[in-house]
Amino acid sequence: MQHTQAPVGFRPAAVRTKAKTAIAAAIVSIYLACTSGANAVEIPADNGAAVVMYHRFGDPRHPSTNIGLEQFEAHIAELASGPYAVLPLPEIVAALREGRNLPERTVAITIDDAFLSVYREAWPRLRATGLPFTVFVATQALDSALPDYMSWDQLREMVAGGGVNIGNHGVTHGHMIRQSQATIRAEIADGAKRLKQELGEAPVIFAYPYGEISLAIGETAREVGMIAAFGQHSGAIGRTDNLFDLPRFPLSEKYGDMDRFRLIANSLPLPVDDMTPADPLLSAATNPPFYGFTVAEGVKGLGALSCFASRADLTLERLGDRRVETRLDRAFGPGRARINCTMPGPDGRWRWRGRQFYVPAEATAER
Repeated sequence: MQHTQAPVGFRPAAVRTKAKTAIAAAIVSIYLACTSGANAVEIPADNGAAVVMYHRFGDPRHPSTNIGLEQFEAHIAELASGPYAVLPLPEIVAALREGRNLPERTVAITIDDAFLSVYREAWPRLRATGLPFTVFVATQALDSALPDYMSWDQLREMVAGGGVNIGNHGVTHGHMIRQSQATIRAEIADGAKRLKQELGEAPVIFAYPYGEISLAIGETAREVGMIAAFGQHSGAIGRTDNLFDLPRFPLSEKYGDMDRFRLIANSLPLPVDDMTPADPLLSAATNPPFYGFTVAEGVKGLGALSCFASRADLTLERLGDRRVETRLDRAFGPGRARINCTMPGPDGRWRWRGRQFYVPAEATAER
């Protein structure tokens, strides 16, 4: 099955391209963070995986984190009847760690925060079609018996029913990017401890609250026993990606239409090396970021690559055959910001790569 429609926000790229960002352009782009090296990586024989992310189901009080039930049922029908391999997230992580190829059009379903609508609405629908999924749980909400969240008994019932994996989402769902390393360590370790106490097993896959990532946070997650960690940003995962900076495609009422969903489910990685800056946590010295990467040998059609930035104009430069660099006309403001790059791939599919940054207030001055 081929899908030839371009992602929202895609533009043809010349040697130098200046494009004004639109929020819609950022929606269908990747946030993939890669390890760096001295030379361009060789493209692996790797189909990649698309990991989708939900929060609430059939709860229009929170449109930015809710998916409509009709939308969700359409997504399920597409995955159940289309050419997809819907796998449990731990199986995908294991394949990445071991360097094994994944099946064509591999997809994983993840759900953050353990809201009550997961138990009432999502689980029955997914169970009826036999689709596995992972719930990332922030434990304090369940310990506090908050009314919009599942209970521990309901979570145990789901796990016992089969096809449901649990991931670590910390304790308080705080902004780790603003916390001390000691607090971050406690959030991840104590979250794992509580999940083991209640469910009998400590998860080793983590999801960063709000998708806010830095090299230091990722290293702390690794040190306390996590084997992989995910953000909240769009992109297909490839085998060359940093296991502690993995992307997911967020879905909601506004961004859950079927055209977008099919593009997501059919997405391909864009393998790169030598990505700069290495740390997505910016400082006054690295804001605006001089974002760049070297595309792997074997990726064809690089002339069609386009990049966009949130809240800034961007110039795209090509240095030689494989190196791509971007220049922004202004520093990012405080908070989360993105640079996203897309290009057509084989068989009517799309390669997407993006980078999400976090900008502290003190890092917003113009250089």
